[in-house]
Amino acid sequence: MRKPNVLVVDGDEDLRRSVRMELLRHGNEVLEVQARADVLRCVREWAPDLVIIGSSSDRSWVGLEVVQDIRLVEKTLPLILVMPESTEASAVAALKARVNDYLRPPFSFDELIGSVNRCLSDAGTFGPSVMPHGESSAGLAVQPMIGQSQSLRTIIAYIAKVAAADSNVLITGETGTGKELAAELLHRKSRRAHRSLVRINCAAIPDSLLESELFGYERGAFTGAHAAYEGKLKLAAGGTVFFDEIGEMSLYAQAKILRVIETREAYRLGGNKSIPLDVRIVAATNQNLEPLVAEGKFRKDLYFRLSVVRIHLPPLRERTQDIPALVEHYVEELDRRLSAQIAGVTPDALEALARYDWPGNVRELKNVLEAVAVEFPVGEISLGKLPTHVRRSVTGPEMDSTRASGSSERERLLSALLLTNWNKCRAAKELRWSRMTLYRKMAKYRVALSRTQELEAAPGEDVTAGASVTNVSE
Repeated sequence: MRKPNVLVVDGDEDLRRSVRMELLRHGNEVLEVQARADVLRCVREWAPDLVIIGSSSDRSWVGLEVVQDIRLVEKTLPLILVMPESTEASAVAALKARVNDYLRPPFSFDELIGSVNRCLSDAGTFGPSVMPHGESSAGLAVQPMIGQSQSLRTIIAYIAKVAAADSNVLITGETGTGKELAAELLHRKSRRAHRSLVRINCAAIPDSLLESELFGYERGAFTGAHAAYEGKLKLAAGGTVFFDEIGEMSLYAQAKILRVIETREAYRLGGNKSIPLDVRIVAATNQNLEPLVAEGKFRKDLYFRLSVVRIHLPPLRERTQDIPALVEHYVEELDRRLSAQIAGVTPDALEALARYDWPGNVRELKNVLEAVAVEFPVGEISLGKLPTHVRRSVTGPEMDSTRASGSSERERLLSALLLTNWNKCRAAKELRWSRMTLYRKMAKYRVALSRTQELEAAPGEDVTAGASVTNVSE
């Protein structure tokens, strides 16, 4: 199957380059455009499968204008809009312009690639995010839950049992434990596997867009509604709807979802007849909903409707016996994806990985291994190649007295960026710095995403092993 063609339109050269490198790393063909005047020509001549649209750095044009240009000639081409202003008015304008998805800076590359996969899948072109109607899942490769611990075997067996029923399911667990993977396995093992699995990020839909996004709208329902839209719930007809981060929903949105669960029907905006909904509801959260219910921040009736069946995914620190299998799996995956030649993991490195606390769980483990593979693509992964904060699980917190204070500060910067999956806002909070201070420190220590692979290390550099950066000592 050919690679997806993605057109990136943005006046910010640094952002455009970073997005391009990440898209290339995930097997896409990429064309960059900086000027608004060149966009339609590239759309006509290159026929992209998806367009990612930002704004000019000098504000001479904004992304929404480019969206409107494209929609004049391409009604169904998937569009992702990067919205520097996350106001309700701009979100409404994006919906009216028929944007498929939008991202608010700062966003992680996981968010970007997830959005790309969803948009390509919704278009019926590429990717596993939404399975088209009528397509069987029998021949599709399903990402397994890796490990042989008793707790994991119990969860896998329970998922198979729950899948046979049609009850609502609430999946709980810390960030990075694999809640979305559990929802996918649940869907693929159910009788609904031949229909769509539609993922809805509850934190990304403002109340003003909730009904139109989920329930759809009729033509002429509001200014700009030139054609009817079925809504995400209707797209999942006969299949499964996965509400991710359900704890982030407002009380207003909770009331709307509760009604859908109770009545199994919805009304489109501008419509006067109910539309039956045959969907299975699966929700996930990394929050403890019981205290939210007690505080009145989460509806008690919705909580009981969702938690008919509960699946709790334990943190990685409670199933450390699965770490060797996870490491082996991800090393093999990285060898294929990055064309690396990793010969394995030394016993002392594996011990450090097993003893580290993993606050980011399996996702953090995967990110750490990828960072090491980028920095050291050949040979064994030894203890010295792991990031400092992971090595300390076996070496203790003492720092080498010969290291300069600047080096210690650089290591804290790298650790914070890695732990937050390069979310600069969260990294700054972790370090108790302002964002401007974070950017100054990144510039000072020449810290950049290693995925770009564009900064070459100077001779004699002191590289913090395994951090997901290329950094050059001063």
